[in-house]
Amino acid sequence: MSAILSQHPVAKKNKAEVAPLPFIILRPGLPKTFHHSIDVYLKDSNATGNIYFARHFEWQGICRERWFFECISADMLQSLGVFITKEAQQEYVCETFAFQKIACEVNTFAIKQCSFSLLFRFLVDGKLVAKGHQQIVFANKEKRITRLPDHILEKIREYEVQ
Repeated sequence: MSAILSQHPVAKKNKAEVAPLPFIILRPGLPKTFHHSIDVYLKDSNATGNIYFARHFEWQGICRERWFFECISADMLQSLGVFITKEAQQEYVCETFAFQKIACEVNTFAIKQCSFSLLFRFLVDGKLVAKGHQQIVFANKEKRITRLPDHILEKIREYEVQ
């Protein structure tokens, strides 16, 4: 039971270092980074207290939706079309446990006329625990891929890393 309630694994940690994020060039004054925090509970964990891997994809979705709502368009551009997730990837760096607070950072990259990618970094106490990305495509109401409106592209570029 102590493993479930502990924020630390029962087994000793090895001395391996966490792999650094890819080198990112930040432009002066830019980009913005969206921040969101996620509380983790027992329902998110297995019998040993570590978090189910599928939760990381759920967190991507939560952070993506919050970013769209707060930073891009509160109506998610429903009157113009839909955002479609074309690809999603998640890399697990180290275990997470029940009752940890997960900090999520979101940026954009690979911005094109009809699509862009979101970069997700998940941290616990400033330490990277997972990272991933999603490629998002914009489609009109007939589900045909279409150009993102210019004012939306401008907002997306505010979060762009290279």
